[in-house]
Amino acid sequence: MNSHRSTQLLLILGSIAFLVQGDNYAAAPLLIDIAEDFHLTISSAALSVSTYMIPFGLFTLLFGPLADRYGKAKVLNLATFGTATFSVLSATAFNLLSLCMLRAINGAFAAAVLPVAVSLVGDRFDNSSRQNALGAVIGMMFLGGAVAPAVGGILAFLGSWRLLYLTYGIAEFVVALIMLKCLKKDRGVITRLNYKEVYKKAFANKDLIKTVSILFFSGFAVFGSFMYSGDFIRTRLGYNILAVGLLLSLFGLATSIGGKRAGTIRQQFGNRSLLFAGALGGVSWMTMCFWNSPVLIAISLVGFGFAFILLQSTVIETAQQLMPQQKGTVMSLASFNMFMGGGIGTFVNGCLLNEFGFCPIFVLASIIIFLVGFVITLFLNKISKIEKIILEKSEVNVNK
Repeated sequence: MNSHRSTQLLLILGSIAFLVQGDNYAAAPLLIDIAEDFHLTISSAALSVSTYMIPFGLFTLLFGPLADRYGKAKVLNLATFGTATFSVLSATAFNLLSLCMLRAINGAFAAAVLPVAVSLVGDRFDNSSRQNALGAVIGMMFLGGAVAPAVGGILAFLGSWRLLYLTYGIAEFVVALIMLKCLKKDRGVITRLNYKEVYKKAFANKDLIKTVSILFFSGFAVFGSFMYSGDFIRTRLGYNILAVGLLLSLFGLATSIGGKRAGTIRQQFGNRSLLFAGALGGVSWMTMCFWNSPVLIAISLVGFGFAFILLQSTVIETAQQLMPQQKGTVMSLASFNMFMGGGIGTFVNGCLLNEFGFCPIFVLASIIIFLVGFVITLFLNKISKIEKIILEKSEVNVNK
């Protein structure tokens, strides 16, 4: 793929990942407006967020094999138009039930975007540039989530919660139209869609299951703790939602910038760069609860974001290499583990917050992210040794 086409592809895929993840996170600061509009409690209004995230997690298992059967570009086009349509329709909701139904369908379509987009990157880029490309798209996704609270705050100030869904929906429609024109169509890689067979084959690959399982813990650590970092900053520094959102966007910027360099860093420093990433992430997040300065909090956010994207892009690239013929299925399992980990982590950390405050949340996440770096380093070193032994045996057989 030439430089212009690769840049165009990353821009398109990164844009839709940015918008979908933002659509997921931007509603959180608007729950007060939704509750007031429909005369509800905050906890009742929060159902609109849950009814988006649950289908978002579950439907990832559906779309990966679907993309492997009918082509990733076709499924991604359909999903993008679907999520754009129901984002716009969410702005017309007239009560909580209608909002929850529209958001549930929106989340189901959005579930396809990340796994299919990332598997498409795996197909279109070669080994030398794949991790940087994966990091760029994943980094844009987390940038979208990180700046979403600020976007939600601005749109709420200018209009209402309805303006948020309308704005994201229109932006997704624009990207969907560009994608329809520019995204090169691909063919399916399996001749028959049988979910039982597809996942039976995937689960038979023990190394693949071990690899995607790591994403459960990184999702637990990152999603589960990041959801509370805004409240922590607001409580510690007394900032409003707009200022908090701008500060949190530094995490997203770190993932976006670091993602573009992740592959290069790993090529230069090898697997020891993952140990460094685990240590950097652990120290950055462990020290968060001690800071009373926005500058020091910003440094922790940047360090944690950079560490996370280096580890995450490595794990995903490794998973794709373990089952290269069906990257859509691989990414479904990866996304499922990541978002299930995030959901459970959010719940567990909520319990910790109620009982002990913010510090245990950051301490637990820092320990897990360090262990993720340690485990993935051991796993990749083991794979490298096995590959070396196989190569040496093949060379001996050739010489004979």
